[in-house]
Parts: sequence; C-alpha cells; structure tokens
Amino acid sequence: MTRPDGSPLRVLVVDDEVNIAELISMAVRYEGWEPSVAHTGSKAVITAKDLRPDAVVLDVMLPDFDGMEVLRRMRSQHPDVPVLFLTARDSVEDRVSGLTAGGDDYVTKPFSLEEVIARLRALMRRSGATDRRESSLLTVGDLRLDEDSHEVFRGDDEIHLTATEFELLRFLMRNPRRVLSKPQILDRVWNYDFGGQANVVELYISYLRKKVDAGRPAMIHTMRGAGYVLKPVE
Repeated sequence: MTRPDGSPLRVLVVDDEVNIAELISMAVRYEGWEPSVAHTGSKAVITAKDLRPDAVVLDVMLPDFDGMEVLRRMRSQHPDVPVLFLTARDSVEDRVSGLTAGGDDYVTKPFSLEEVIARLRALMRRSGATDRRESSLLTVGDLRLDEDSHEVFRGDDEIHLTATEFELLRFLMRNPRRVLSKPQILDRVWNYDFGGQANVVELYISYLRKKVDAGRPAMIHTMRGAGYVLKPVE
C-alpha cells in the first residue's frame, strides 16, 4: 500500500503512553508505512494539519483533551481521514459515541499489534489508498521470500525455515540495510519482551545463518552493540 504518488502511507499515532506509541510505530514502519507520533491532543492536531496523514491511531484518553475532541478538530481540517480509536473501555456507549463523532473503528486495550495493523489496512483500503504491491515477493540480492506461499530461495536453492525463522527473515528482508536491535526484533517477531533473554535472538540469527548463508557469501551481519542487518552481497 502506498500513496498515489508511490510514497509511503502516513500514519499518525496518538497515545500518551510512550511505550505503546513506539510499539505501534514500529509495527507501522514494518509494514512499509511512515509513522509520526504525538503524545497529546494539541500536538496531534498540529501534526495532522501539517502531515495530512492517511490514517490516525488515536487514544481516547489523553492528558489535555480527549480523543473525541482531537477527532473533531482534525476532521475540520481533514474531513476524510480514517481514524482507529484505542480505548481501555469496551462499553456499547463508548463505541457508539466514538463512531458518532466520526471515528471509523475501535480497538480495545490490551490489543495485538497484528490487529491494529489489520484494522488500519482495512480502513485505508476503504478510504481509497492504492495497493501497489503487485506480488507477495520480497527480494534482497539473490534472496527471495514469498509471503503468501512461505517459500524462500537463495539463488536457485530452496531454503526450508520454521515459522519463527520465517518471521525473523521476513522482518530482516522488509528492512534491508537497516540495523535492527534485539529489542526491536523481540517486539516484532515474538510480540513481547523476553525480560533479558535477548539471547533467543542470537540463537535464531545463528539458525538463519546456517540456512541462508551456509556455503555462500554472508548476507546477515552482526553490528556489534547495535543489532543485526541484512545486506545484499556487493
């Protein structure tokens, strides 16, 4: 999914909980979209005016004024932007008031990042965002990964991966040449913090190297103290 001019879709994430905003932003970035973050309602309104986002993830409870007021102010400038509300409350009244105010959908905390992304994707399709992805194939150098069939090839050789190895490689391939830290990988691939057990990332990186790089020029590199990066062979 991209904008009509081919640039990344812009998603504004509004939540006063920094950790939640960062996790959603990471998931948005993983999809190839461009996240921006605001932690207050006033900042959200200013950012939306300048950014003209393609979608907004909006927490109902904010420190200065609530999500309903943020939505009203944003819609006065940008009437068609799709909005996904985040709320800790799950009553019928809250849902009705949010949708009446112009919100398009709700996700109730606690939520999964996959659910947020799936709802965002559906909202942006409905709003007319252009899906320019012609295939499910990711390609980095001579490494190819099919997201639909779960087939992986290095050159002409098929590589058989476990489900977790596949998710780890997909994350690396969606972010080629970008150093990914252990916490980022834990959050994206395992969906939670292992509480210091970051060696699980090292373990699965070693599994991947044995399958992807064995007997071939290395593509998976360790950046000491920073994380890991997947780069095509020069």
